[in-house]
Amino acid sequence: MKKVISAVMAGAMALGLVACGGQSASSAPAASSAAAGSASAAGGKTYTVGICQLVQHPALDAATQGFKDALTEKLGDAVKFDEQNANGDAPTAATICNGFVASNVDLILANATAPLQSAAAATSTIPVLGTSITDYATALSIDDWTGVVGGNISGTSDLAPLDEQAAMLNELFPDAKNVGILYCSAEANSKYQSDVVTAALEKLGYTVNVYTFSDSNDVASVTQTACEANDVLYIPTDNTAASNTEAINNVAQPAGVPIIAGEEGICAGCGVATLSISYYDLGTVTGEMAYDILVNGADISNMAVQFAPEVTKKYDADRCAALGITVPEGYEPIEG
Repeated sequence: MKKVISAVMAGAMALGLVACGGQSASSAPAASSAAAGSASAAGGKTYTVGICQLVQHPALDAATQGFKDALTEKLGDAVKFDEQNANGDAPTAATICNGFVASNVDLILANATAPLQSAAAATSTIPVLGTSITDYATALSIDDWTGVVGGNISGTSDLAPLDEQAAMLNELFPDAKNVGILYCSAEANSKYQSDVVTAALEKLGYTVNVYTFSDSNDVASVTQTACEANDVLYIPTDNTAASNTEAINNVAQPAGVPIIAGEEGICAGCGVATLSISYYDLGTVTGEMAYDILVNGADISNMAVQFAPEVTKKYDADRCAALGITVPEGYEPIEG
């Protein structure tokens, strides 16, 4: 069983991941039918689940909603949620998770990397499920990664196949020479994605240049520099980028530089295409894991990190038209 290193409490906690964007959450199902069978499903017990979400935006909102819907469908009014948002601040996430521990909740959902790190630092006994986490080994400083965190932690990853994202870029832009990768330097999971995609793109013959911004204040200037030197940009799942897609698009689209995004939300804001997951489905998978732990007594220390059930090629029709990009068959338009 692996142990999460306590150093997560300090330097690592500043890292935030999340994959951002994605499908908007659907409304919660009517509780009446679920409530009718909740007593038998829960064996007469009621459960309190603490939810710490890093920041409000469509991807994380959808993951939280999918999680709540999955548990509510199975448990009805036998489950209560203490849902709190850290507003993008890692110390606030730590305060929230410590509060959950003090309240002795039955399970913690950590939605994004900083909440996961905070929950890991706050408790070694209460089950913690992460969601919207790109790479658990990076988030929790695990060297000998096998797919199982161990201890009291498991969850789901929002990582889409990075080699397939590189292949999609090549499918759309086979004649491009230089590809710029753009992400926030404060997000370790973004660097992980950048490293993997860089290797894949270089195997396909591209020259790859990496550009990082420190926060929202230098997003536009760094994007400008990247656009001046590259034919195409790639942006991984990155919280800061997801919160600044308008600023990125205001530079890249007038410059005529298309962007391949790591997920749907960023693509809708500034990209032309993405290989995307459904964050609602990801949350649903996480909710099913929670039910297995709470009701069926599953041992979280043996639960492998799970992934979204499917990935989909999507494109932004308006932006592709504006840039004169012809999208081949097999891509779905991003709705809304």
